[in-house]
Amino acid sequence: MGFFKAYDMRGTFGVDFDLDTVYRVGLALPMVVKGKRWLVGRDCRTTSGAVHDALVKGLSEAGAEVSDLGLCTTPMAYYFTAADGFDGSVMITASHNPPTDNGLKVSKATALPVGYANGLNEVEKLVGESRSPSAAKAVSRVAARASEVAGALSRYVAWQKDRADLDSLSGLRFAVDCSNGMASLFAREAFPDAVLLNDMPDGTFPAHSPNPLKAEAREQIAKVVREKGLDCGVIFDGDADRAMFVDERGEFVQPDYLIPVVARATMESSKFKVESSKSQAGKVKVIHDVRTSRGAIETLREDGFEPEMVPVGHAFAKPILRKIGALCGGELAGHYYFSEFFGCDSGLLAATRILGEIAKARQAGKTFSEMMKPIVSRYANSGEINFRVEDKEAAIARVLAVAKSLGEETGRSEIDGYRLECRDGWISVRKSNTEPYLRLLVECRTREMLSDWVGRLSAAIEGKE
Repeated sequence: MGFFKAYDMRGTFGVDFDLDTVYRVGLALPMVVKGKRWLVGRDCRTTSGAVHDALVKGLSEAGAEVSDLGLCTTPMAYYFTAADGFDGSVMITASHNPPTDNGLKVSKATALPVGYANGLNEVEKLVGESRSPSAAKAVSRVAARASEVAGALSRYVAWQKDRADLDSLSGLRFAVDCSNGMASLFAREAFPDAVLLNDMPDGTFPAHSPNPLKAEAREQIAKVVREKGLDCGVIFDGDADRAMFVDERGEFVQPDYLIPVVARATMESSKFKVESSKSQAGKVKVIHDVRTSRGAIETLREDGFEPEMVPVGHAFAKPILRKIGALCGGELAGHYYFSEFFGCDSGLLAATRILGEIAKARQAGKTFSEMMKPIVSRYANSGEINFRVEDKEAAIARVLAVAKSLGEETGRSEIDGYRLECRDGWISVRKSNTEPYLRLLVECRTREMLSDWVGRLSAAIEGKE
């Protein structure tokens, strides 16, 4: 896959892109995303400094006035884009990708995302057509200057703390793993009583992968939670736009199960804002992606919310959240979106909201796992399974053929791949927008049925049926 993706630009530095590419992107962006005032932030990856200089030089030569956030989280870039009225912004990060990777996340005014469908396609065309001198040489001669955003970190943490009842966490014993990423910037101030892990920024990510969806990335925090007898553990990804949890046993809590928890906490803290989030039926809307557990969706309805299914990815979720006036929402990947946060995702806000609910449960005599049991225990869930296949369309066709034998179809969504519903469960099959995978997810009433369905559908994808 190339540098230009559905949600952002991302790839292996020196293979998928170089400094010349970044410089040309900087030249092109003000032509595509109209406006003069631009904000740039970066993560701690080893190449982010050089990428920053090349990008700022391109933006400046295109006539942009550039302000610099310096080292920051991706949600910080979103926050200041909207709060300080910038016309556009770029966050230099490859998020949860390996340390050899880097990338650019682009937003326009009010922190609306710029994806391939609404601008990056034009940027890619301009980059391909440009015949600029080598940025690698140009940047080494003169580094373009950008004015700093004064007091950015303290302003951002103050805003987050103002919206979280941190006093309610008193007595809760938990660990926070920063993954040597950008959560290290705020962890000590936001969670002064937590057991902190990997809380020094290091773009080589020496402790583990910056992707908490990978089981090996969660091994350390799970062990610490068990050995210290903690109530839970929070782990952030590399750029801190995602937060994930392990319970008191060190067991991973699949992020989509926590969408109702986030909705409850957000509803309680945002009652003065929910009128704009109500549907015609008088219910508050909450978005979720096509991979979300039926158990989570049923719980949302039982709690009085109106669930709204959206495609996977922040470039799709954020505009829909704003358009329908949803209160909040979440994804299987651990992104949680908030109307009060300009419709954007914030790992820190999600973490504090969820921790608050765990603290309430603890005060009521329940563990985290006991709190989650009414949601988690309804169905058996496979989690997302990745397949590398050459002909994805043919593989999807085989899955759809096998799905006919799983029971009468009671519902279908084609907004992002296929989600097929039947009485005993549902399946999702879709192409990844960021990686060269075909992704399968299955949920059934029983473990035995799940094993059967996963086996048959996996064989279909691999052409072995």
